[in-house]
Amino acid sequence: MQEIVDALAGEHAALRDRLAGLSPADWARPSQCAGWSIADVVLHMAQTDELAGGSASGDLAGGAAQAGWDLTTLGNDGPVDSDVIADAAVVTGRGMDPAELLARYTNAADRMCTALRACDPRAPLTWVVGRLPARTLATTRLAECWIHAGDIGYALGIEPEPSERLWHIARLAWRTLPYAFTKAGRALHGPVALLLTAPDGSTWHFDHDEPADTVVQGDAHAFCLLAARRVGPAESGLKAVGPDADAVLELVRTFA
Repeated sequence: MQEIVDALAGEHAALRDRLAGLSPADWARPSQCAGWSIADVVLHMAQTDELAGGSASGDLAGGAAQAGWDLTTLGNDGPVDSDVIADAAVVTGRGMDPAELLARYTNAADRMCTALRACDPRAPLTWVVGRLPARTLATTRLAECWIHAGDIGYALGIEPEPSERLWHIARLAWRTLPYAFTKAGRALHGPVALLLTAPDGSTWHFDHDEPADTVVQGDAHAFCLLAARRVGPAESGLKAVGPDADAVLELVRTFA
């Protein structure tokens, strides 16, 4: 758990360093998230870190209130999508001074990391309408920070340097493949293995005890971008063989 939270804190620190040097005009640049500026992306990250910090502290309702998320519209007949709630919170919270927004993001991230460090990795935490082990919630927060750092880098014409922190994101995408297939109304034929080239040139192996029916090979950074839905299967350069080859590349994700 500490290793994951260390990676999460490192990802936050790298992004904060980049944000600290931006001009007001930079904060207004359109990001890779359609309809959102860099300021909107940072606000969203602050809000969802406040939400996650509340979850890790056993007070999701308090975190939602701080973030401006209305969770009462979830879980009813015809539930509102969480993306709709997230966008509404950003629209409502827009207009903060960049320095104030950066301070809010920093405080939310630091408080969330502190709360997650105090959690048992296997402890079930309430997250939006479901339950996640603390380790999984921490890893999804790492993935979201990394994804949005890329969205911000896109706006600035900067591609973030891949780091070893991607290991946790690749593992998350691999472990949640059954969930991704279920969400799509499909079923895996059998186990899936990954053979990914790490940023340092080594190979990351993700596999099960039993032989894999489907194997995916390629660059770890490209695999994480694919799981983040920032590149498509054809653009990723990844190769997959087996009965679920095309479906894995289509459905793999790091988020619900």
